[in-house]
Amino acid sequence: QVQLVEAGGGLVQPGESLILLCTASGTFDSISAMGWYRQTPGKKREQVAMWAGDGKANILDSVKGRFLIARDTFRNSVELIMNILKPDDTAVYYCYARIEYMKNDFRDYWGQGTQVTVSS
Repeated sequence: QVQLVEAGGGLVQPGESLILLCTASGTFDSISAMGWYRQTPGKKREQVAMWAGDGKANILDSVKGRFLIARDTFRNSVELIMNILKPDDTAVYYCYARIEYMKNDFRDYWGQGTQVTVSS
């Protein structure tokens, strides 16, 4: 069974940094996309940063220049490195992965979510 295990998150002050880590565990063929979404109450879940199958990283405009995504293909993991955090970044952050479970059998997986709160 495939699982996405998240680590990181918490309470920080504006201007500080946090790192979120997500690791895919289980048996599968490959990962075709992996990254992070976030959601606040009453709003749709939005994509923050994503490594796609073409090897390029897509970053949400509002976090460009502050957030980075780093992928470790050996460990099947991604890190979301968040710098100069703002109160507007407060949300539950979810890890997402599109996994090729078996050849040509693609499935979407989500982590359990981790709270990030930016407040003074």
